[in-house]
Amino acid sequence: MPLTLPGGPSAVDPMLSPLAELTTLPPPAQLLFQSPVQRLPKNRMSKSPTWLLEHSRNDYSQYGEDGIIEQVLGLLPSLDHWCVEFGAWDGQYLSNTYRLTESCNYSAVLIEGSADRAEALKTKYANSSRIFPVNAFVGYSADDNLDSILAKTPLPRNFDLLSIDIDGNDYHVWQASTAYTPKVVVIEFNSTVPTDADFIQPAAPDVSQGCGLRPLVSLGKAKGYELVCVTLGNAIFVRAEYFDRFEITDNRPETLRRDTSNVTWLLSTFDGNVILRGSRRMPWHGLHIRESRVQQVPACFRQYPHNFSRLKSAAFKIYKKYWNSRARRERKRNAAR
Repeated sequence: MPLTLPGGPSAVDPMLSPLAELTTLPPPAQLLFQSPVQRLPKNRMSKSPTWLLEHSRNDYSQYGEDGIIEQVLGLLPSLDHWCVEFGAWDGQYLSNTYRLTESCNYSAVLIEGSADRAEALKTKYANSSRIFPVNAFVGYSADDNLDSILAKTPLPRNFDLLSIDIDGNDYHVWQASTAYTPKVVVIEFNSTVPTDADFIQPAAPDVSQGCGLRPLVSLGKAKGYELVCVTLGNAIFVRAEYFDRFEITDNRPETLRRDTSNVTWLLSTFDGNVILRGSRRMPWHGLHIRESRVQQVPACFRQYPHNFSRLKSAAFKIYKKYWNSRARRERKRNAAR
């Protein structure tokens, strides 16, 4: 039986004639001659996992969130046109919600801890029936958590967007909120923390360290959210029931986080030197991190240990015992805070 090629005549080139017998093979063997692309779902290769970053735009936001939020909300099946932001500052400065309230007719609860800034917010929106300024520090106890603050407003439980940016306890205040289920959450993370680092600051109002991206992803999953986009300083989540609408095949944090320019890498060499790579800068203080100030081993011991003389090896054992004892005491103090 002659082999019929797709789009071709039944007669085959003599060079291909040995393939003619393959037409009698069972279906599994015939699959070897089909294009693998044809077996993939149509949407599997339609978009890059980071496609939302292509829509980055700052009208009032800091890292392109205005354009990204516009795309995210546009994919949701229904909207109630309510949003919440804290700390809100003046409602406009580096805001993730100001474009929504000014251009999209959104109602908003704007929470600001500073009494002066909150008073300015109330003055600014004195004649607005859609904006509800609140002077409060959002905490993580039953008396001051987000739920207790929002319960005093007409906000619906399943409102459209929550923006959290308080430079510290962001993780803890989101964790403590259970009564409201916003469709989209934009939350700040510490952009100097490597993606794989599992860092969360202590839950303390006087600490401003923030948390890494990975703990937020774990918290989001526990609360029923999936990560869809990561900017330089914010993670954007949607309710899990909406995730398929974004056609993102891989939403691991290491895939979605493309900008790690604020990360400083500390490397330890065989000879005991500490080498810095990456940013080498403290972005909120504008200070450069100097390698000479982070060395752990005295210069006299910066040598591959196997090459130490007997005298130097004995001296280093004493130094190491002293150093590690101090380090253990420091870890215990930090754990007790």
